Amino acid sequence: MEHREHVLLQATHGSRRHIDSEHYGPVGQGRKIYIQAALHADEIPAMLVATLLRRHLVALEKANRLQHEIVLVAVANPVGLSQYVMGALSGRFELGSGRNYNRNFPVHHQQIARKIEGALGQDIDRNREVIRSAWRECLDDWQPMDEYGSLQRTLMLLAHDADVVLDLHCSREASMHVYTGEEVWADVEPLSRYLGAEVSLLAKDSEGYSFDEALCLLWTRLQGLFDGAFPIPNGTVAVTVEHRGQRDVSYELAEQDAAAIIEFLIHRGAIEGQPAPLPALRNPATPLSGSEQFYAGSAGILVHRVPVGSQVQAGQALFDIVDPTTGEATTISSHNTGVLYMRREIRYVKPGDPLGRVSGPVPIRTGKLLGA
Repeated sequence: MEHREHVLLQATHGSRRHIDSEHYGPVGQGRKIYIQAALHADEIPAMLVATLLRRHLVALEKANRLQHEIVLVAVANPVGLSQYVMGALSGRFELGSGRNYNRNFPVHHQQIARKIEGALGQDIDRNREVIRSAWRECLDDWQPMDEYGSLQRTLMLLAHDADVVLDLHCSREASMHVYTGEEVWADVEPLSRYLGAEVSLLAKDSEGYSFDEALCLLWTRLQGLFDGAFPIPNGTVAVTVEHRGQRDVSYELAEQDAAAIIEFLIHRGAIEGQPAPLPALRNPATPLSGSEQFYAGSAGILVHRVPVGSQVQAGQALFDIVDPTTGEATTISSHNTGVLYMRREIRYVKPGDPLGRVSGPVPIRTGKLLGA
């Protein structure tokens, strides 16, 4: 294993943060897998999965079973990990600016298109390398203005030339689910099966520019710009894995998920061995735009009426908001038939607070599809 330290732009005097990356297998030779955890720094289940993955990778490297380079970043956001408010970790947003750490990653497709114009040909593998080289140049030229941008640049430099990117997260209270691009779903489906994901959410462009989406979207946009003149692959299969909810921190669950990721990598040929048979897909993939979002219309006590991960029917009651001064309850029901895959963890709400989401097969939303 090769350890590397990536120093971030200094935010204040007396502070200096860095990202640690661990490189296993044939480093710098051929194909590459990139795995990071807890870009939202308070999503600890993902961090534990990465920690247990390390044990697998160390053993597999000793056994000479790693066929591709595998890069592991177990703590993807040391900046957010330092943010405590009155004793509570707050790692989703940069506290100074309110920016979400997993939004608005740059997609340099216009710059890259200018760099590669005249260099593309009919060899799809060569085109992949030409694009990655130009992408690296763009990232090297990028001069972040602050620590937040420095974090984004560092992570993209680590991941831009990977064939597969797994961005490990968790939600508030949730069942296992994944987000990925429509164009790479066929490659991601085996992972969803091994993980036992209850929901697989697909989008072409959610307009949120999360880490995984920015990595996929670059290739899609280049394909559109060159309009079939040259064969351009889906150069990065990127997926966000939501390891249930923030309180789902246990060795049993983390080891289950780490083992599933290893099986997926064996299935892809990144690790030598015979993969376990593919389990059945729990539920068909659905569009992210078909996910119904629920919000509180008034303040009150939130009572969940359906367990997370449940199959629900259109018209089924999901939440009550109880007014503690009158005892009156307002019931919120689903319009979708699907899976209640995530819900709010705080049991008192204000008007406009998000309550949960139910997957659905039919698009019902447009514009920005990701929440804050």
